[in-house]
Amino acid sequence: MLALLATLLALAINAATGFKSLNAIGDNDSLLRLVEVRDLIAGQGWFDLHQYRMGPQGGLLMHWSRLVDAPIAAIVVAATALTGSVATAETIARILWPASTFFLTVFFTVRAARHFGGDSAAFPALVASASALHFLGIYNPGALDHHNVQLMLTMASMAFLLAAPGYRAAAMLAGICAALTLAVGMETAPYVAVIGLYAAGLLAFDEGGGRIVARDYGLGFAGTSALVFAGTVAPSEWGVARCDAFSSAQVVLAILAGGGLAAIASAIFASRTRARRIAALLALGAIVAAALLAWFPECLAAPYAGLDPRLRSLWLDHVSEAQSVFELIRSRDLSVAARYATPATALGLMAYRLIRGDWRRQDSLVATLLATAFVVSAWQVRGSTFSIALAIIPLADWIGKWRLRAEASPTPAVSLKTVLVWLVSLNPVWMGTAAAASMAIDSSVRATATTAGRKNCEQTVDFSALGLEPATAVLAPSNLGAPILALSGHRVMAGPYHRNIEGNLLTLDAFMGSAQEARAQIDRNHIGLIAFCPAGTETRILTEAAPNGFLAQLARGVVPSWLEPVARTSGKPLELYRVKLDGQ
Repeated sequence: MLALLATLLALAINAATGFKSLNAIGDNDSLLRLVEVRDLIAGQGWFDLHQYRMGPQGGLLMHWSRLVDAPIAAIVVAATALTGSVATAETIARILWPASTFFLTVFFTVRAARHFGGDSAAFPALVASASALHFLGIYNPGALDHHNVQLMLTMASMAFLLAAPGYRAAAMLAGICAALTLAVGMETAPYVAVIGLYAAGLLAFDEGGGRIVARDYGLGFAGTSALVFAGTVAPSEWGVARCDAFSSAQVVLAILAGGGLAAIASAIFASRTRARRIAALLALGAIVAAALLAWFPECLAAPYAGLDPRLRSLWLDHVSEAQSVFELIRSRDLSVAARYATPATALGLMAYRLIRGDWRRQDSLVATLLATAFVVSAWQVRGSTFSIALAIIPLADWIGKWRLRAEASPTPAVSLKTVLVWLVSLNPVWMGTAAAASMAIDSSVRATATTAGRKNCEQTVDFSALGLEPATAVLAPSNLGAPILALSGHRVMAGPYHRNIEGNLLTLDAFMGSAQEARAQIDRNHIGLIAFCPAGTETRILTEAAPNGFLAQLARGVVPSWLEPVARTSGKPLELYRVKLDGQ
């Protein structure tokens, strides 16, 4: 009920602002997810993950999972039947789906905090999680990307393991959630590995029914992985290993690890003594590692190891969520406090507990998950969504203990310390402090950014003229790819996705080369429209890298004779040019 009330409050706040995030371009991934859902409803095959309107002829094979497409599509189909309007149904889905994942994430966070710190941690966990998640952005109306699902499933898996073995089936449910979050996307592989190692540790030391927990977790993890593989991967692809998506590589390792864990826990001979359990687990680890090295060694490479150097320097290095904490510090970005303060505080609390000698079994799971998420977030900022959420568990316990102390001894000093503990533990406090400090340091920069933002193709209405043009292929910077697909019937060459190498490279060649070289690419790929945002960050990056290139010339108003401006976009944030046919 508390999680439901928090969700309704978040919805009321969004409704009071007119669900403004629905009219903003926002996250590219959420828009492309909406396109995938539309394609699925329109009849594209369940196993066919191609995005046929992105990239060169033939399209782009996406690495996402139908596990997220399916429930969103179900909401759209059901709402269409009830309202008779597809547009209304999509709006309902874009509000209901993020709200549902928000509710479940808050629910599992509060449950995890209660199992970790007792009843006194429940209310602080509710306040801390609801406020933090509301401002993270991944639960905003319109957020159809898979990150909210992954965070929810990770928190669920942790909550279930913290509840085991006291609750029947909790360990198996933890294994099911861990398999599902891995199947949704490989970003959660470090957290799934930590959770699996924790289950193995329970077996090794067999404390409090650890053998049963490990057995049920292993069965849930291996069984769900096999079912998801069979249900989401085409039989023709069963022998293909893909490191960035759930494929034969992941399912083989999951079945070996989960099935092996369950087998060791079930075998009386192997699990009779601690020494035998540890030896069996070490042997299992060696088998899994050998399978990885022998069959899927390519998956040991860095995630973007094969990315073209030009795409790395002109695209990936400028993606804000792919920056490291050191780059934020170097650039004096004050948002570093909003992203790292509460996780660092929570890690300090766990370290103090260890030094004080109050370490418990559940501390190992929470601390290791939190430390892993913190390391991931130090590498890439996007990991901070997980570290902020995981930090709530020890922080809620900390707040709960101080609240009990304040009730038992309501002195001004204790009350003041309790208030300070609350303030330090709430991530929005750090977000507000960072925002206020940024404004105080340079209000003129903020004013300039606001002015530029109004011209930077940030609203869906900015693409209205593009949608009125006859369907064709569009040459545009990669960050415009998903909005163009979602808001029109056109095809695009570029999109901010690491698999779209050919489409992104030909776009760079066209925009950074001469007008003649651009025309050759346009003719070769049957491109009919050119679109870009003069105030866009990507436009600035490409024009600075190639000041005499085709895009730089367009930005300066130098338009070749074979292009004509679309009059409806005059003075608008999105500039649009139509390619003249030969002879015109």
